[in-house]
Amino acid sequence: MSGMSESLKSHLAAAEKIVSLRQPIESIAGSIINTFKNGGKVILMGNGGSAADAQHLAAELVGRYRMERKAFDAIAITTDTSIVTAVGNDYGAAHIFTRQIEAHAKRGDCVIGISTSGNSANVVEAIKVAREFGCRTFALLGCGGGQLKDLVDAAAVVDSAETPRIQECHILIGHIICDLVERGMSDDGP
Repeated sequence: MSGMSESLKSHLAAAEKIVSLRQPIESIAGSIINTFKNGGKVILMGNGGSAADAQHLAAELVGRYRMERKAFDAIAITTDTSIVTAVGNDYGAAHIFTRQIEAHAKRGDCVIGISTSGNSANVVEAIKVAREFGCRTFALLGCGGGQLKDLVDAAAVVDSAETPRIQECHILIGHIICDLVERGMSDDGP
């Protein structure tokens, strides 16, 4: 039972610190709203649990988070195993996202990297390419933000070095962003 209590205490302590991330969270949500209003898309990526978070958030945007509304254009570039494995085999793991950014990203799109360390090489490289393409770039990070913190337009850096707590906070931050985006988009109607 003490293990459960410790996990819950640790989770709550990390989650309470999200309040200090209001500015980057609102900046990310505002940019996504502008992107959707201008006919652009959101591209999300990450590795492992962060890949699952990217898929989860893309699903909330395409499907719905809480409101019935039109589908938003969002894609997780972690989901196509044929592309990921072919590019990984032919170009190396560091390029599994860069090739997809080259294929899908357009100027004005939002590209979001999710990395608990902030140092995922394939996410770092994809963010660099997205910037070259004129995309707005954002990240959900932990462990002080790593390399990605200084590469993106805004980063929500969870104040923790524990991967489980960072991932739990990332999905909470993602849900907050989805809520802000739905509300912001509903101001103008469908």
